[in-house]
Amino acid sequence: MKVRVLGCSGAIAKDCRTTSFLIDDNILVDAGTGVGDLTLDEMRRIDHVFLTHSHLDHIAALPLMLDAVSSLRNAPLKIYALQPTIAALQTHVFNGTIWPDFSAIPTAEQPLLQYTHVSVSQQITIGTRLLEVLPAVHTVPAVGYGIRGDAGWWAFSGDTAKNPAFWAWVNAMPVSQLVVETAFSNRESGLAAKSLHLSPNSLAQELSQLRLDRAFPIYITHTKPSETALIMDEIRQFDTVPSLDGCGTHDIRWLEAGQVFEL
Repeated sequence: MKVRVLGCSGAIAKDCRTTSFLIDDNILVDAGTGVGDLTLDEMRRIDHVFLTHSHLDHIAALPLMLDAVSSLRNAPLKIYALQPTIAALQTHVFNGTIWPDFSAIPTAEQPLLQYTHVSVSQQITIGTRLLEVLPAVHTVPAVGYGIRGDAGWWAFSGDTAKNPAFWAWVNAMPVSQLVVETAFSNRESGLAAKSLHLSPNSLAQELSQLRLDRAFPIYITHTKPSETALIMDEIRQFDTVPSLDGCGTHDIRWLEAGQVFEL
């Protein structure tokens, strides 16, 4: 399985693109501004979009991508998300005012867009890929996703605060790569707590729930551009994070747009 990082920033700036991952060539996880780096042919090949939640940095490119490839597709693009996320898209984006309602264009019988409701713990098979909807804790209804690759599961926390159920899933599964958000530095820990994001201190608390009987890299995503260097410095300060089995160190890295992983 190939995972291509299109965007992983918590906001925009030069060379900073918001959250989006291309899985193989036909599955998109979130549709932030990183989608804009794809060619028309690459966008045309995407048939399935899995959204973590309704916030703009995770959906910003979705309406524009649909418009760009509408004349190139012969089947609807399928959007998978929680029911409240789909309701937010229908009410606030694809509403005929902000953007056309592609679920009824060109006709309701043959639309450019189809919605599929998902729920936590649901498993969905797309071709040879198995996806599982994972729990997240955020200011709006939200999820993360796990995708089974050839070497194990790719796990993505989505936007989340303290989330014991997510770590229980990670501990139970053969994970080969973990992508976890840390949006704010410790100096902004109050804002992180209020907006239900992680900071390095709360990330350390979350990682204390992680078993270390098998090693896999942990990639930090969703950092604010103005704080990325500080966040990573603060994360490096806990070289050894106490874990459930009390041994080992975590392999923590910074995620960057443009990276490609074979899992």
